[in-house]
Amino acid sequence: MFKVEVKSKRDEDICLLIKVENHSHHYLCDCGEAKSLGVKECQNTEAMFISHTHIDHFVNFDTLLRHQIGTGRKVMICGPKGITDQVQNRIKSYCWNLIEEGAISYEIREIIDHQSFKVTHLNPPLWDQEIEGNYTKDQIFNKKDFGVEFEILDHKTDSISYLFKANDKTKIELEKGFKGGKWVADLKRAFEENNSSANIEIEGENYKAEELFYMVKIEKGKRTGIILDHAATPENHEKIINKFSGCDEIYIESFYKDEDKEFAIKNFHSYASMSGKIMKECKVKKAIPVHFSRKYSESEIEELVLQFEQAYH
Repeated sequence: MFKVEVKSKRDEDICLLIKVENHSHHYLCDCGEAKSLGVKECQNTEAMFISHTHIDHFVNFDTLLRHQIGTGRKVMICGPKGITDQVQNRIKSYCWNLIEEGAISYEIREIIDHQSFKVTHLNPPLWDQEIEGNYTKDQIFNKKDFGVEFEILDHKTDSISYLFKANDKTKIELEKGFKGGKWVADLKRAFEENNSSANIEIEGENYKAEELFYMVKIEKGKRTGIILDHAATPENHEKIINKFSGCDEIYIESFYKDEDKEFAIKNFHSYASMSGKIMKECKVKKAIPVHFSRKYSESEIEELVLQFEQAYH
């Protein structure tokens, strides 16, 4: 369902591209410097999910803006408190005397607390804030076949982690003696609407839906998590466990080697073995460490990844 591509090299600022099966557009998590992020990928991005706006996570926004101008599309930007002003200030720092109305539209979803966000629109040429309102929802983004949830972690500022959740699929496994037909869709609908008394007609014979529910099977939707900068604290770890346990795949920051744990504590980051340990506690099927300190050489990053793997497995 979700295909995640790390667009930043190990010595570059973090940027993750998420492609969704059967979707023409894709999604970006943070926009640090990433030389492998192409023009078409910028233009085809439907939504950006920003953890926080430290420079190594937001410095490449101008490149995205440059390539998205003129597409005539609406692009959504989700992020922590203050992101509306920050995006507006970045955009308004340029001269827009030649831009046409409708060249691009940005919808900013600014996360206020653990379940609410404010929606604001920015449009050329004036880029004034057009406030739509506040919303209380479990998901900050939703499409017909998946949604995105969020959790606020502490990085001495709000740092948003994101959970991409594909919808569960209802399937009918035909038992011997039954043939497919319109009734299959009727049975699915009855199950999803919890209508056990619905009439299901099969080849002229009537059944109550509950008599056939034994043929209904639920295929769980894939769950992919993006957990970037956060302090390795019990409070953050409790939130991670509650939100991300049992995920199919998680990309998690592992900024420091274990030997540099004191820097992790000082700078409100996680470190290799702790990131691996919390992924093990979450029983994640596949955990991938990302976002390493640029002070490390390639061989040191290999040591860091090994420390993560030893704690995870």
